[in-house]
Amino acid sequence: MSEFVVSEVENVTAKAPRPKGEPRFPGGPAADPAGSHHERRIRSFQPRRSRVTAGQGEALLRLWPTWGLDIDGRSTLALDEMFDRLPVVLEIGFGMGEATAQMAAADPGTGILAVDVHTPGQGNLLGLADRMGLSNVRVANGDAIILLREMLTPDALDGLRVYFPDPWPKKRHHKRRLIQPEFLTLAASRMKPGAVLHCATDWEPYAEQMLDVLTAHPGFENTQEDGGYAPRPAFRPLTRFEGQGLDKGHVVHDLLFRRVGRDGD
Repeated sequence: MSEFVVSEVENVTAKAPRPKGEPRFPGGPAADPAGSHHERRIRSFQPRRSRVTAGQGEALLRLWPTWGLDIDGRSTLALDEMFDRLPVVLEIGFGMGEATAQMAAADPGTGILAVDVHTPGQGNLLGLADRMGLSNVRVANGDAIILLREMLTPDALDGLRVYFPDPWPKKRHHKRRLIQPEFLTLAASRMKPGAVLHCATDWEPYAEQMLDVLTAHPGFENTQEDGGYAPRPAFRPLTRFEGQGLDKGHVVHDLLFRRVGRDGD
């Protein structure tokens, strides 16, 4: 890393006061990309604030203009151009990005549009993609609902992955859970017939809710003949977070549901 970049990262990440709405990194992910031009609603995610390392900051400064995008809801994404006509899978919530990078490396013929609001994770995934020589990953910053609704066309996606979303365990917060009938209807409208929605969670009550709402939704069908959970597919890496949960006795459930054809809508 050059002395100039190190100095710039240190300056940007210093604990100096920042005007509200100002991005943490000039030219990097925006603090609130959709701003006030979209309605405020109950969100299924909660931004996490943690320190950005020098390496993550350097990756954001250097790579965001090329591989990153803000979800502002103002334009339609040209996925064919962005991914050189590869089939595209949307991943919602990638954490620190280790699993995303592994899946991209193992399947270079599939583009991954990875969405999160966690700045250190965005920088970490960009850095991993760069070091691993991956050209099939793009990192999106902001609300996945706005991305699906405003920035993707019908049948744009060849798959959708939601791994370990916030379980919102308190009953009064269940309305914040992402996997709800309304979300599934929106997701189905952006997925090609035959595309697979893959969810995974280690929170048993949330797994049960996912199975119930997916089974009831007319836009999806379970890939499992018994109508239950699926074994963990080999392509989904065992993440550090998942390993910690398994060590604590958590049971991880995978759900794989296929988007049914238009005749089944």
